[in-house]
Amino acid sequence: MLSARSLFTEILDNDESFRLFCSIAASGEAQGGWENGRIAALVPETQRSLAPKIARHGADEDKHGRIFMALLNKRGLEAAEIPDDTDYTMILEGLGIGLAHEKLRREEPLTERDVLAYLAHSRVTEQRAAEEMALLVKVAGDRPDLGRAVAMISRDEDNHLAYCHEELLRLARAGHGRAIHTLLRESAMAEITVYRDVGLAVMSRMARILGWSRARYTLVALGIHGRYVYERLGGWRRMVRLRMPERRDALGTGRAEAAVEFA
Repeated sequence: MLSARSLFTEILDNDESFRLFCSIAASGEAQGGWENGRIAALVPETQRSLAPKIARHGADEDKHGRIFMALLNKRGLEAAEIPDDTDYTMILEGLGIGLAHEKLRREEPLTERDVLAYLAHSRVTEQRAAEEMALLVKVAGDRPDLGRAVAMISRDEDNHLAYCHEELLRLARAGHGRAIHTLLRESAMAEITVYRDVGLAVMSRMARILGWSRARYTLVALGIHGRYVYERLGGWRRMVRLRMPERRDALGTGRAEAAVEFA
């Protein structure tokens, strides 16, 4: 029977598929760390109170990248080259979602509109990250080689999502509600397409590595397409709703566990 647990177990137990999985994850997290670090440095004076939280977000992403690299090292594996069609972050940037790397490399302060675009993009992508990590905890959280790592990352992703909700609601109250609504919808509609395409690209490679039959890969691909149809028809709305989170100031710098690192 094909299930999320059996699929992940197969991928995680094979060195080559595990290598690709961790390499893609580490690359994406490292990109996120760099982006947040640059945004924190360039945030406009009117939003300087956000800078420490954005920097904390970036530090968490950097930490996650190191965790995935540590998991590779523990199995004696080196990072794999990341195929272009699996680079979720850069594909979204190519569609104009979030802030372009070219802009972030300059030393010019960002605008308030840039901050809105960053937070809307983050709210959508952190929803996906939080859901994926919750699934990974469910299917692999009891593994001695992965459980502690995925639980830590999952907690961080929940905090990132809470932070996005709280800050977007603050900015909506300040008069940016219409712009936020537009940016969230644009980000969500682009993200669900990119998520489908990247998922198909990753799983086609996993199929080759693991020697799946055509029928097995077809079932996996149908599941990816089915999720896309669900999200296109209305599932995307969960990615744009805003509600005040139970965890307030989730990226505040005063929490003792902020510096705890996976070892």
